[in-house]
Amino acid sequence: MLTTPFAEAIQEAERVITGAPHVRDDLDLVEGYDYLAGSIRASVQMAWAYQRDFPYFVRSTGPYTKMGLDNPDTLYFHAWLRDDAEYVITGERGSTVDLSFQLLDGDYSPLNVPGSLAAFDDREIEIGPDGSYRMFVGPGLKGAGMLVVREVFSDWAAERPGMLRIQRADRTGAAPPPPTLDALTKRYGVAGKILISRLRTFLAFAERFYLGLPVNTLTPPRSTPGGLTTQFSSVGHYDLDDDQAMVVTVPVSDAPYQGIQLGSMWYVSLDYINHQTSLTRDQAQIDPDGMIRYVISERNPGVANWLERTGHRRGYVQLRWQRLSRELTADDGPRVDIVAVDDLPELLPHHRRIGPEAWRERIAARQAAVAARMLG
Repeated sequence: MLTTPFAEAIQEAERVITGAPHVRDDLDLVEGYDYLAGSIRASVQMAWAYQRDFPYFVRSTGPYTKMGLDNPDTLYFHAWLRDDAEYVITGERGSTVDLSFQLLDGDYSPLNVPGSLAAFDDREIEIGPDGSYRMFVGPGLKGAGMLVVREVFSDWAAERPGMLRIQRADRTGAAPPPPTLDALTKRYGVAGKILISRLRTFLAFAERFYLGLPVNTLTPPRSTPGGLTTQFSSVGHYDLDDDQAMVVTVPVSDAPYQGIQLGSMWYVSLDYINHQTSLTRDQAQIDPDGMIRYVISERNPGVANWLERTGHRRGYVQLRWQRLSRELTADDGPRVDIVAVDDLPELLPHHRRIGPEAWRERIAARQAAVAARMLG
């Protein structure tokens, strides 16, 4: 049957999920199967989006197709390219805090992070008074295989995404050939390979860049592996009892974007729509001393900067700074304290108290903002 290779890949993918070294309980397994479902959807989408002569931008990850500790504040897009062809990218700049472009020489694998051939943001693009822009990519960028676009929000409620389109310059006005049985057979096979590679790659990525670090610590800011030159991050993993809290203290940066998020052991974001598992600088309370103090805990401490663990005793933490004009140092990075949840009122005297009704309003605002973003 035409779909047999893909069906066999799904079975292999399930074995990857059940055999993952971090699986300890039913929650881990249930989330693994949910992650598998999103990965299946994404793999089919990516296989059919492999159109280098008639490319289009596809959502690389989203709330239901998560991968790679996806940033809740970012819309991710990618398009496939030929390195000997010229492409025209047109768009309209939205009001988001950052819009960046990156040319990669390949895809992520369990052993390699793809090389970045070029990376820039919209400060290097001529944008018209109406927000429109037009730019050209290639030919001559040897090895270029993918163009990645990231659009980043800081104020979820107020900022609006832009518009984006890509065309191969010498194919404008033409049409792709009709699908054939051979082409569809190949696509199903490619979808299976993408699925397996995707799961194995990011489990290995987390092992390589996170789990070797001491637990309940965060690194000084560093250039993000595989990311943009204008992006730094601080990473770590936590393991907390329900009566413990991790307090992350970090200076307010002059970078246009600064945020924090939690992730599960599957190396994907926690539910950021229905829970506050991430915060941008615009969303967070800033203390009088110019510091942001985030509280990571299972129990609700009743403070504005609470990051919900949502039942995850273990997980990942990542802070990001984007659109930087300088390299960050350790002084720009976070300090971590592990404290008792009961001691937080005394330790955080300036934190605004948030009651149950006000918390529901915060979550409702998140839900509305993400829904609008997905339709934008």
